[in-house]
Amino acid sequence: MSIYYLTRFLSHPITSKTPKISNLRYTTSSLPDELYTRLQKNQSNTEKALNSIKAKLDSKCVNEVMDKCSLNNSQIGLRFFVWAGNQSNYRHSDFMYSKACRLFKIKQNPKVVLDLIEVFRSDKCAVTVKTIKVLLNLCKQCSLADEALVVLRKMPEFGLRADAVAYNTVIRLFCEKGDMDVAQKLMGEMGLIDLYSDMITYISMIKGFCDIGRVEEACGLLKEMRNRGCVPNVVAYSTILDGLCKFGSVEKALELLGAMEKEGGNCSPNVLTYTSVIQSLCEKGRAIDAFAVLDRMEAYGCPPNRVTVSTFLKGLCMEGHVEEAYKLIDRVVMGGSISYGECYSSLVVCLIRIKNVEEAEKLLRKMLVSGHKPDGLACSLMIKALCFNKRVLDGYHLHDEIEKIGLLSTMDSDICSILLAGLCQEGNSVEAVKLARSMLQKKISIKHPYVNKVLHHLKKLGDEELVTELATIGR
Repeated sequence: MSIYYLTRFLSHPITSKTPKISNLRYTTSSLPDELYTRLQKNQSNTEKALNSIKAKLDSKCVNEVMDKCSLNNSQIGLRFFVWAGNQSNYRHSDFMYSKACRLFKIKQNPKVVLDLIEVFRSDKCAVTVKTIKVLLNLCKQCSLADEALVVLRKMPEFGLRADAVAYNTVIRLFCEKGDMDVAQKLMGEMGLIDLYSDMITYISMIKGFCDIGRVEEACGLLKEMRNRGCVPNVVAYSTILDGLCKFGSVEKALELLGAMEKEGGNCSPNVLTYTSVIQSLCEKGRAIDAFAVLDRMEAYGCPPNRVTVSTFLKGLCMEGHVEEAYKLIDRVVMGGSISYGECYSSLVVCLIRIKNVEEAEKLLRKMLVSGHKPDGLACSLMIKALCFNKRVLDGYHLHDEIEKIGLLSTMDSDICSILLAGLCQEGNSVEAVKLARSMLQKKISIKHPYVNKVLHHLKKLGDEELVTELATIGR
């Protein structure tokens, strides 16, 4: 470096790197305390006091402040929650809305939401559309339709105009409540103030009508949607399809399914759509007719999933068509969308639930021999069924076999407790001790109803150490 540049470097004043105090932000740990202090000292001018703190909020901070407020001043806590929801750098999650409702007991005392609006008025607070939406979301979280409507009606008093989002929130609440007359009135009101019903509005209305059995009115909304340039999608069609299956006729549901297939695009039926129709047929004792729906499903290029197959198998078994159930499994496995292991596991469960334990056991043992792995539910229900049919030793050997070949472990507390209690009751002491030691090794505790019976039996065998160790698990 030349003498000239060295001289300039040394002569240049060294400035401090310490930032000014005014530029410092609050740390995450100190910010909640500062916010809470401001809330306590400024209960009549809350929002202004909070706005003077320039800090970036996060859910941890908001959560901590709410916890503090819930101990002694719920209204201030709720007011803070609404203020936080207004900040541009932060947005409440569904979890936070749920927690606020729980902490401030809004569902038990919904009047607190309306009282807060009156506080805003008396304190001459600046209320924005965002403020109203936070209040509406609190009502939504607690299913408070009437209170949400009052909040909506209060907007003009603060010089605010409701938008489609606000209306949709209130409409949905009345649809869920089953009060479709109010929901219809609100939907009509939107048009009077140049707000247009969108897909969210129509789906809420369609579902609301279908839920209370007014399916014809739901169908009428499909035509209205088209006339207003809002093209129905698969959700709208599927919702009506569910309504027809539940309250109408399967034939009309099949007609609508055909219309969806013909229209295609956004209206194309999916696996849930077809499964809904299959379920409806099964519930009406027409499981064999569901094969025609499966034909259409496969022809449309929509392969069934495990839920579809389980639903179908349940219907066939309930009607005594076990042979047809096996044919169904062969067919869907050939299609390549689901395995024998998944299908057979579902069939084992269905057979047990119709009390055909013999066929279920035969199938499960066939699976074990052929290498088709049964799932945990099938194994657990099978072992329980054997125990309840006074075949505890068979249940124990099946459990042992499943464990040895490395399948998904069925060693849970419920199964082991039933097995252990049964082995003790039947006097199978060798197997009982072996199972008890296995439970100890895997830290599996005995379920409460079986504890005394099991420990009493093992104590009679003289193994005090085993009894002591078993008694301490789960404490």
